[in-house]
Amino acid sequence: MSFVFQAAPQAAVPVTGRAELFPVRRIYCVGRNYAEHAREMGHSGREAPFFFMKPADAVLPVAAGA
Repeated sequence: MSFVFQAAPQAAVPVTGRAELFPVRRIYCVGRNYAEHAREMGHSGREAPFFFMKPADAVLPVAAGA
């Protein structure tokens, strides 16, 4: 298959206790799901959480020893 530019490599994360990696395809996120953190961010009251997605290439490898 021919691409106009090089396709991004498959994002993957390590699995604890295993040699294999786990492929990351979709990242679903929930915002404002912890009431205490919402208050820290200046939101008062009980607002519904919101949902958003991140691209798979937003995953960064964990630094050794972190």
